[in-house]
Amino acid sequence: MTEPLVLTGNAGAVRTLSLNRPAALNSFTTQLHAELMAALELAAQDESVRCVVLTGAGRAFCAGQDLADPSVAPDPTPGAAPKDLGHVISTYYAPLVARLRSMPVPVIAAVNGVAAGAGANLALCCDLVVAARSASFIQAFTKIGLVPDTGGTWLLPRLVGSARALGIALLGDKLPAEEAARIGLIWQCVDDAALTETTAALALKLAGMPTRALVATRQAMAAAQEMDLDTALAEEARLQRDMGNANDYREGVEAFRAKRAPVFKDR
Repeated sequence: MTEPLVLTGNAGAVRTLSLNRPAALNSFTTQLHAELMAALELAAQDESVRCVVLTGAGRAFCAGQDLADPSVAPDPTPGAAPKDLGHVISTYYAPLVARLRSMPVPVIAAVNGVAAGAGANLALCCDLVVAARSASFIQAFTKIGLVPDTGGTWLLPRLVGSARALGIALLGDKLPAEEAARIGLIWQCVDDAALTETTAALALKLAGMPTRALVATRQAMAAAQEMDLDTALAEEARLQRDMGNANDYREGVEAFRAKRAPVFKDR
């Protein structure tokens, strides 16, 4: 029986999804895309899940696109039509980015090894990125004559500014996790031995927080990048009105007044 390409684990309200092509550094094929999307949809629909952790099996997080996959591998036959890579992006990568950015719960990337190309930007699409010290991020696209995809052109300038983003994308050099944390590309770099424990503690903390407010914060900050201040203020008022009508706000205030730990339930 073929082993699934995405392994699923549960610990309380935290669901861990592990890309499972370790021999190929968890690089993407059409089948891996299908299984990851299905796993994310299940997590999104499961009311018991309040945080998702995305990681990789073996020594890599994700090496990006598997260039041997029939969807992208150039046909060596003389005169053969080139592969439509735009179709691959539109069919597989764009929906994956959209799904990650619209998850109804926070998503943490636990980067356990190399994250290259689409794999690097897959991690950056998550809400928080925690990386092992031995991990690295590589915008490898220009090495094979391509441009950043999987949201890279949108994400990189917003995370590290246009000058650093362009340098990272043009040169395609390996960026160690410690440097990625220093320049603000990721949330945290930890010792390799501490990655699992650190990520688990962070996931449990997020799972106990007001999920709707966490997701609304993500959405508001992304939207505000395209707004002027007045529009952003109006959006904050709209969101705060929604949050104020939710059960979690009442629970948070009551817990604060009673000096007890809140029990948030909205999702």
